[in-house]
Amino acid sequence: MTDKKIKLALIGYPLSHSYSKIIQECAIKALGYEGSYDILETKPEDLVDRIKYLKLNNYSGFNVTIPHKVPIALFLDKVDDMTDCIGSSNTIKILPDKTFSGYNTDIYGFVSAISIEQRRKLNSSTVAIIGAGGAARACVMGLSKLGVKKINFYVRNLLKSKETVDFLREKFKNIEINIYQNQFLKDLSDTQMLVNCTPLGMRNHSMDLTPVAENIIKTLPPDGIVYDLVYNPMKTNLIKSAIKHGKTPIYGLDMLIYQAQKAFEIWTGELPNFDKLKIAILEYLLEN
Repeated sequence: MTDKKIKLALIGYPLSHSYSKIIQECAIKALGYEGSYDILETKPEDLVDRIKYLKLNNYSGFNVTIPHKVPIALFLDKVDDMTDCIGSSNTIKILPDKTFSGYNTDIYGFVSAISIEQRRKLNSSTVAIIGAGGAARACVMGLSKLGVKKINFYVRNLLKSKETVDFLREKFKNIEINIYQNQFLKDLSDTQMLVNCTPLGMRNHSMDLTPVAENIIKTLPPDGIVYDLVYNPMKTNLIKSAIKHGKTPIYGLDMLIYQAQKAFEIWTGELPNFDKLKIAILEYLLEN
């Protein structure tokens, strides 16, 4: 038996597509812990009861995904600078006194999956983002760090997304931020990177769909980048279109692993090896 014990979880809805359990249980084993990572589907109306459950059942911490990354702020006693800046948290550490400390590792994960060469191209560039939820907030902060000068949001509902975009404009005054309805996305020739921050293309949700039509992907520059935050399946229809037309893909799976790696470090003080975590996922995919 080990004295290194840990009890972790993921909350969100839906969660049948999630690989987080595989990643975190690999980290638990690799670093000599005894514990578990539970998948706890939590609808919005059940969030308060889920928080009570986590406090009462001796959890060490938990991850937060769609649709709770912004609402979770209501339950946090302390936050890191990233969460404070963008109002979105995906990693919670439960302290011995049962208070919650909130962190955002999405920003770390988003930037870490971008290569040095790709970061150079993004400096002073224009980026298009599909969707304006909690993940998009993290992307904007990451892009700000990389020197992006202009971000164009494309959304289904302008009124619903305007509050988020106004919030981001106030926080990131060094970036020109615009918002358009999806139907106005027709040409990406002036765009260095396209980022999908919606669940479109996700397994068990909308796997046959794509947030951007293939004829629009074709308009990206020859060295254009397509970054899909959806990680299951690994090759979404959006990523397939990018590869077909010679654009550079960035897989949501890499972002997922990097942010999970950082989350484990927050919970334990120990950083698991990225390659080991990725191998665990790839082995799982080969077997299933």
